[in-house]
Amino acid sequence: MMIKAIKKSSLILTLFAIASTSLVVATYALTADKIKQQEQIHLLKVLNQVIPAESHDNELYLSCSLVTAPKDFGSNTATPLYIATKNSEPSGVAIEAVAPDGYNGAIKIIVGLDYNATVTGVRVLDHKETPGLGDKIDLRISDWILVFTGQSLDSDNDSKWGVKKDGGQFDQFTGATITPRAVVKATKKVILYYQNNRDAIYALPKNCQEAK
Repeated sequence: MMIKAIKKSSLILTLFAIASTSLVVATYALTADKIKQQEQIHLLKVLNQVIPAESHDNELYLSCSLVTAPKDFGSNTATPLYIATKNSEPSGVAIEAVAPDGYNGAIKIIVGLDYNATVTGVRVLDHKETPGLGDKIDLRISDWILVFTGQSLDSDNDSKWGVKKDGGQFDQFTGATITPRAVVKATKKVILYYQNNRDAIYALPKNCQEAK
């Protein structure tokens, strides 16, 4: 009798495990498309923030190229570049990048530039910085990130591209210098990459959709 009871209990547990796994798989299948759609909506919103609507007439989300440049973009994986055009002529780009040296880890950003490499906007896409301190890089918390708009880079040694504590022009946060320093550094690297590779960037194949 005991053996039968054990077998019965084992069967019930097995069936329960199968049912639970099936439920998780089904839930993921039902929500995956919705999550992807929400991510796309958020990306489109951010792209329109960092590249002014009047500066392009193409679908930025679809005009996307992948580039692998770890030293420039802070990631070993392929990085999306969204090419803006107006009247079929290149007018700017939005480049995703990672600041690997945030206080609590990597900070994912996106940098918008016009054709001449002037910053049209920077936004933080993802971070784990400390609430009340480093999270001020997030536009939902403060407007600090807006200070990049209209900025340009004269050279690799441009001294203004640093936080004020390091002799630059960008404010740091009280008790949290590491976070803004990381964002300034990552943004500067993106601008340098664009300045050194502008023609090549606009000639890239649009292959982001193929990679999905």
